[in-house]
Amino acid sequence: MTRGKSARLFGLAGCALAAASAAGGCATRAGADATTGTGSLVGRRAPDLTAVDMTGRPVSLASLRGRVVLLDLWASWCEPCKKELPLLDGMAERLKSKGVEVLAVSIDDRRENAARFLEARPRWALTAAHDPTKLVGETWRPEKMPTSYVIDREGIIRHVNAGFEPGDETVIERQLLEMVSMNVIPPAKSDP
Repeated sequence: MTRGKSARLFGLAGCALAAASAAGGCATRAGADATTGTGSLVGRRAPDLTAVDMTGRPVSLASLRGRVVLLDLWASWCEPCKKELPLLDGMAERLKSKGVEVLAVSIDDRRENAARFLEARPRWALTAAHDPTKLVGETWRPEKMPTSYVIDREGIIRHVNAGFEPGDETVIERQLLEMVSMNVIPPAKSDP
């Protein structure tokens, strides 16, 4: 699939992926919830997805229920993605003990391209995966690359962060910590 076809397929608005790749990425601001498009997912149950981690094992959102999840959709040809992913990895390391899982799913056409980028670091704390079915982009329809989704313990999407600029990682981490501190299951009421 070509980058232009990917842009149409994923419904990316405001930044054609082919142009973004040639120009070094989108200069868009992340950190604020989108109000249209992917932002309409806020408050809804996250669609399940199954991807294949870089060791070949399947990983699904359903298997992460009960944890706060940051789902990040990225691609090796996306310049902002290349800047964001190492920052998300540091976040994954810091927040894992608090019950946060960072799942970074590559929508690259070829798994080898994602693997080549990931090999630049000897170890990743986040879970890196690839979507061999090409269904993640169709289902989630990110408007910009990268796009991350903060998902609470019950599987509800609470924030959508479209695009990335340095500094956005502090907003994303704050959103995740907010989800960690929330009591998503209300305490049982006692009868009088």
